[in-house]
Amino acid sequence: MATTANADDGLKDITPGATNPRGIPTAPFIDRVEDYVANRSQVESVLKNFQEMISKYQFMETSTTRRLSGLDDKIPDISKTLEMVQFLHTRHASSSSSSSSDLHTTFELNDTLYAHALIPPTSEVYLWLGANVMLSYPLDEAEELLSAKLEGAKEKRKECEEDIEFLREQITTLEVATARVYNWDVGVRRKEREGAGGKAVKVGEEEED
Repeated sequence: MATTANADDGLKDITPGATNPRGIPTAPFIDRVEDYVANRSQVESVLKNFQEMISKYQFMETSTTRRLSGLDDKIPDISKTLEMVQFLHTRHASSSSSSSSDLHTTFELNDTLYAHALIPPTSEVYLWLGANVMLSYPLDEAEELLSAKLEGAKEKRKECEEDIEFLREQITTLEVATARVYNWDVGVRRKEREGAGGKAVKVGEEEED
């Protein structure tokens, strides 16, 4: 986010400085408008810069929210797969010390269709890795892989939640800054009108004398 003020116009640099852990820049906090705007001719440029920054933050918020939604769908799937692998792992371990019959179960083909299956004690499973890729893994390696993926997905979800909260704070900061600059401009205009009215009265009094 490289929105900057034009140095030739005498505007103070309003480029965000610090960032959060994921590199999202912090919005500039305006305490005194006079530190950023020297005269009314700069107001339009400053407000335009603020609006551009707000739009970028809003785009990042939408993108991060979409990524969070995807993780909310992904985490339960990984968790269920891990539970099944752990179940098969436990069953395989018990079958090595005693005879074990095939497992009678059903599996989902789509939302409304299930099929019966017989699963013999096994030492490996096939996992979908995405992009139409499926690989065979020993049960212990599959459990390790899925556990790592589940922890990674949970960590990414936590980061997404933190980023969304951070982005909303930056949007609020810029909206407040925009209001302050706008109100400052309104106040300056009012003073200019009052000053012009006072001058007109003085000129009229001199002409009557």
